[in-house]
Amino acid sequence: MRSDTEYLRRAIAVAAESRAAGNHPFGALLVGPGGEVLLSSGNTYARDRGVGHAEANVARAAAQQYDPAFLERCTLVTSVEPCCMCAGACYWAGIGTVVYGLSEKRLAELTGDNPENLTLDLSCHQVFAAGRRPVAVRGPFPELEDEIAEGHRDFW
Repeated sequence: MRSDTEYLRRAIAVAAESRAAGNHPFGALLVGPGGEVLLSSGNTYARDRGVGHAEANVARAAAQQYDPAFLERCTLVTSVEPCCMCAGACYWAGIGTVVYGLSEKRLAELTGDNPENLTLDLSCHQVFAAGRRPVAVRGPFPELEDEIAEGHRDFW
């Protein structure tokens, strides 16, 4: 099985593809219990406007394709900390673990007051802590911060 850092680098590559396709620079993937990448998605802002977040796209597809007992053993890996909407989507899909690279607070520094990404100051840790089912969280990964931030440079 790959390390969190290796999966995060794959999510960063998906984010770069998303940006190249005219969407916001975010990427997410679903990793199965055996370490296989089951699903991936970039942001789909060009089609969905503000609700086409990469994490929500993966969580929605996962909920449609897999049983909750299986998803409980899966990990959603994302370049940037899930916003409260995406954390909720992961929670309701039943995904057991979330791994993210860059914090929502750091993202807010990068996006500023851009109307296409007015971040909410609400950590995914808080969202999951309010739930009745545990979701393990690993992140941020400071050693990847510059790499992730580079994908946002000159975008916002």
